[in-house]
Amino acid sequence: MGRAIERIERDIAALKEAIRAIALELQSAYASYLDTLGLTVRKQLILASYHLCTQGYPEKFLHLSLNQRQQLQQAIRKLGQVAAEQLLACIKSEEVGLDEEDVALASRSVGDEGDEGITSSSSSELLDTSNSQSLTADTSNPIELVKWQQNLEEVMQEILKRLSHDANLLLQKAGVLPKKLPEPILAAAAAAASEASGEVMPGPPNLLNLVIEIENEQQSEDSGLTQIMAVNLRLGEIEFADVALSSERRQIRSILVQLNKLGREYQKKHREKAIAEAEAAWRASWFE
Repeated sequence: MGRAIERIERDIAALKEAIRAIALELQSAYASYLDTLGLTVRKQLILASYHLCTQGYPEKFLHLSLNQRQQLQQAIRKLGQVAAEQLLACIKSEEVGLDEEDVALASRSVGDEGDEGITSSSSSELLDTSNSQSLTADTSNPIELVKWQQNLEEVMQEILKRLSHDANLLLQKAGVLPKKLPEPILAAAAAAASEASGEVMPGPPNLLNLVIEIENEQQSEDSGLTQIMAVNLRLGEIEFADVALSSERRQIRSILVQLNKLGREYQKKHREKAIAEAEAAWRASWFE
């Protein structure tokens, strides 16, 4: 019985080594994926903003001065840069925060001409980089690795959600998006759209189109339906738009299949060990 337990322990040790190797491969794959994702997110944010300004609200955008347009474009580019740096920070084993000046630049007033520019906003309204998550795990424990991977995916989705919110805030303060846009309704619609994050929606990518009813303040009976377009970055559409990113996602899925297989074997061996130890303990304590 003792030799059987030793054999199981050797099997478990070998499985742990294999899982550690898979963990390194998974972390490397995610590091490459997040690097590509950051670049793609910056491009897709600019593309979504372009469609919103030129197709969704062309009159509003044309109403801005040249300086206001340039400042808006610069602020959007900066938001994308901050988000890309946040995505890369996700994979690091230690807590990483971005310089407050990076966030402040994105929230700088767009234009100095009258009230149509974006007013200066606090960094708390933009991407929150003060809580970059430390994602660490026991690399020989498949359960811990799966939790790490799921946590990483959740952080990625949260970054995209916050980036969409902050881009819409910039566009609203610039006077492109309607000033009376109800944020709770927009948030609820974005949440509903995110439930189908793996699907590609019709129309321009990473944009949310919805029709809402806005009540007239003076004559409530004259309330009417208003079509709203807003930025809504979705991981499924971002991956669909980039061949390299899609390829890296497939590689991650392949590694996870290997991890799941090793995980099942790991749990099986631990079960065998527990049974063998319990049987040995029973015999050791049994007296006629």
